[in-house]
Amino acid sequence: MADAHAKPQHDYHLVDPSPWPFLGSVGALVTAIGGVCLMQYLKAGSFPIFGHNIANPWLFFIGLLIVIYTMFAWWSDTIKEAHEGHHTRVVSLHLRYGMIMFIASEVMFFVAWFWAFFDASLFPGETQQYARTAFTGGVWPPKGMEVLDPFHLPLYNTIILLLSGTTVTWAHHSLIHGDRKGLINGLVLTVGLGMLFTMVQAYEYMHAPFGFKDSIYGATFFMATGFHGFHVIIGTIFLLVCLVRAMKGDFTPKQHFGFEAAAWYWHFVDVVWLFLFSAIYVWASNGAMIEAH
Repeated sequence: MADAHAKPQHDYHLVDPSPWPFLGSVGALVTAIGGVCLMQYLKAGSFPIFGHNIANPWLFFIGLLIVIYTMFAWWSDTIKEAHEGHHTRVVSLHLRYGMIMFIASEVMFFVAWFWAFFDASLFPGETQQYARTAFTGGVWPPKGMEVLDPFHLPLYNTIILLLSGTTVTWAHHSLIHGDRKGLINGLVLTVGLGMLFTMVQAYEYMHAPFGFKDSIYGATFFMATGFHGFHVIIGTIFLLVCLVRAMKGDFTPKQHFGFEAAAWYWHFVDVVWLFLFSAIYVWASNGAMIEAH
């Protein structure tokens, strides 16, 4: 006879209330407020609210530590649940939906920077934007602006990211076919290529013939490419964690969503770069002075 007090069995996992959503929200709020305080502190050394100076630069870093701890603990719990067999088909499907929605939000994030870039570049002499016309001279790139050669370091980075897309795909196919050595080798190459991309971009930034504050060209350039570079760093860390887990034997051909999510994210980063390279580096440099090597 069945136990009347037994819990019903479902194809999804019911967990005890998790503290991480609330703690993560607190960390995000503290980080946001701390970010404003930090910028005001760096600018003027004070940020008075209701007569009190709250411009403490440490508030931002406290919030950031809360967010990082929440990420580590929450994902650790997710991995633990996977090992315990709680990632049923329904749970796995919802994890995939979550990653898809996250990438969709990232797409809209970059749409904002592309919008700013194309609004400035397609309408450099807009009559209603008097300040813009004064800075650009009514042309794009702005008059006298020396730009980067798109077929030098940017082209190298394009090749690097395209190669990294093939190596992460190789790692994925190796995992599906039970080839753990191919999985590890593919991830090692992908992480290495991601680091190489970051180093090349850092070198490019240090030798760029224009700055962030120089003009609207510099502002839109560094915001779009800089945030992409930040996403490359995040993706590299994501894949590095997958590499460590692969070495520990965490992934199996049937259960490897952690790696699959990292691969999706990396391909998204690749696609965004292709748009950046085509629009901001190649198209936007047409007719401009190219930096001499």
